[in-house]
Amino acid sequence: MNEVLRQEKKFLIGLPDYYYHSGNLAKFMLEDAHNRGDGYPIRSLYFDSLDDRDFQEKLDGLSIRRKIRLRCYGPDSPFALLEVKQKEGAMQKKRSLRLPREEAVRLTRGDFSGLLACPEPLAQECYAVMNLHCYRPRAVVEYRRRAFIAKENKIRVTFDHHIIATESNFNIFDGSLCQYPVQDQSLVVLEVKYNGFLLSYIKDMLSGAANGELSVSKYCLSRTVSKHFYF
Repeated sequence: MNEVLRQEKKFLIGLPDYYYHSGNLAKFMLEDAHNRGDGYPIRSLYFDSLDDRDFQEKLDGLSIRRKIRLRCYGPDSPFALLEVKQKEGAMQKKRSLRLPREEAVRLTRGDFSGLLACPEPLAQECYAVMNLHCYRPRAVVEYRRRAFIAKENKIRVTFDHHIIATESNFNIFDGSLCQYPVQDQSLVVLEVKYNGFLLSYIKDMLSGAANGELSVSKYCLSRTVSKHFYF
């Protein structure tokens, strides 16, 4: 299991700002090893309770809340990551567990029983929570991410663009998944993640973009059909 605890700030910017700021960051920060051109693909399946508990807690702005998702990096991926993200005040804790493709496919079908055979405490926790609150697959969201890294304070700056989703097919390994845009395709979600404090040179480079922090949720965006959610 991998665990990360850090601060996360989110902003909504336009494509021109994305190209400008990503170009500047590329001169001073390390690019993520998976970056190819405009980044790399991410596809996530979100689970939620029958009464959409996690969705509602996000809308209500609760300072302590949780999301459970299954993430892969393209339909041909041999594995997926079962992740639990928890907001605890200003901090975000993310715990992730790597699962083989076969077990991940079972989760996309709403079969969580395989988690009982996994010795990792996170798997046991997810099984308990998802059964106690009747979690079911809810939506798949996909986008491209371009990421930059600074080793100091584990700083990570990401640009997520071309966000699409579906609420009808939950198989994240489906190569022909039918999805639709869930926000203006000229907009990009900028995320700044760090421990402790953000280095001044990175803060200065992003000063033109990082104004007006927003509570942007890709999971909420993915529920545009069933919940009529629009950002």
